[in-house]
Amino acid sequence: MQRTDDSDLFVGQDGVARCGWPGINHADYRDYHDREWGKPVHGESALLERLCLEGFQSGLSWLVILRKRPGFREAFAGFDADVVARFTEADVQRLLQHEGIVRNRRKIEATIANARATIELREHGGLEELLWTHAPEPTPRPRSFADVPTQTSESELLAKRLRKAGFEQVGPTTLYAAMQACGLVDDHLVGCFRAGSSRSGSRLTEMRRTS
Repeated sequence: MQRTDDSDLFVGQDGVARCGWPGINHADYRDYHDREWGKPVHGESALLERLCLEGFQSGLSWLVILRKRPGFREAFAGFDADVVARFTEADVQRLLQHEGIVRNRRKIEATIANARATIELREHGGLEELLWTHAPEPTPRPRSFADVPTQTSESELLAKRLRKAGFEQVGPTTLYAAMQACGLVDDHLVGCFRAGSSRSGSRLTEMRRTS
């Protein structure tokens, strides 16, 4: 890969310009950037997964979480809220021995709490509606990493509302990372071939009208 002169873009051997954060040597990280990051995510289980994995990532490299994602999905039943909400202390002990995940009691218990909170949210529009109604209006596309915030007023408000609903491990920085991952914001840099990949379209517009 070669870095361009005027931004944090890299041009790979395939001649494609990308955001530089996936690095040079991690094909799986690059594939995540190319295929997932910034692409709109919908559906309760998929969104619960992203929230919980961002919580697990706190203090770690996202690459660690990405490589363990199959283990997380197996351990937490595909992030089916109805299944995870029934986990007991025995399940916590089991997961603390699960080599396929990050074995952190606080984060495991937070995932169970988040599943229970997700079920409670169904009576109030559901997790998807809550998340997507906090998607900000489009802003100028970042030209460099320095232009990308770590948190915003929208992520702060969303964090407050999620905590009030019973969610854990959902600070504003974690929430902004989740917003990026789920396509609520599109922070692909100017010149990246994936820039403009977040297209919430009429679905987001409809949610805003009815919220």
